[in-house]
Amino acid sequence: MPELQHLVRTSRLNQQFFRYVLNGVVATLVHFGVLILNIEVFDWKSAGLSNLVASVFGIATSFVGSRYFVFAGSVVGVKTQLWRFLTLYALLAAMHGLFMYVWTDRFEFNYLIGFVLATGIQVLSSYFGNKLVVFKV
Repeated sequence: MPELQHLVRTSRLNQQFFRYVLNGVVATLVHFGVLILNIEVFDWKSAGLSNLVASVFGIATSFVGSRYFVFAGSVVGVKTQLWRFLTLYALLAAMHGLFMYVWTDRFEFNYLIGFVLATGIQVLSSYFGNKLVVFKV
């Protein structure tokens, strides 16, 4: 019986992680789409500022998906979740924006590569922050 319980827990963890990845892909596509729109269509000159604005859209998408799709079993109240989530993502957005600013605006490296690198760091940080602090699942 303990083996079955372990398999069930492992299966739930895998499902949760899959949902987290799927939600993250959608939020990242929203973030990336707004970034491209800001730079390529609206002709914003600062990748850092463009990315900061785009991150707001990605963060909103991520919260809705996390609350109702990834960590739906959380017993933490929505106000508490929202406060913790916004605090976590404000830190992540600042890190992401600073990375993009240094990478692109200062070092003049390609903003697309910078976006991928910054997003990789953000993915790891956000999963553990959401799981252990925001939604406490």
